[in-house]
Amino acid sequence: MVKIRLQREGKKKAPFYHIVVADSRSPRDGKIIEQIGTYDPMTNPSTIVLDSEKVEKWIKNGAKPTDTVKKLIEQSNK
Repeated sequence: MVKIRLQREGKKKAPFYHIVVADSRSPRDGKIIEQIGTYDPMTNPSTIVLDSEKVEKWIKNGAKPTDTVKKLIEQSNK
């Protein structure tokens, strides 16, 4: 099953995330299929950059976003 989820980057206590499409069986920071955006929680307000066309394409093809990514998609559409 394919999931849209966060991949952690950055230093200790300074997280930065890539929003990626990956197989649900692969590890969090393991092999990915495609990167579709970024999320920086350290800025005020948080910075979310998403390629909405790619998000729609992957959801249409059956990829399931995690709960956190679902919230980020909703925030970026505002």
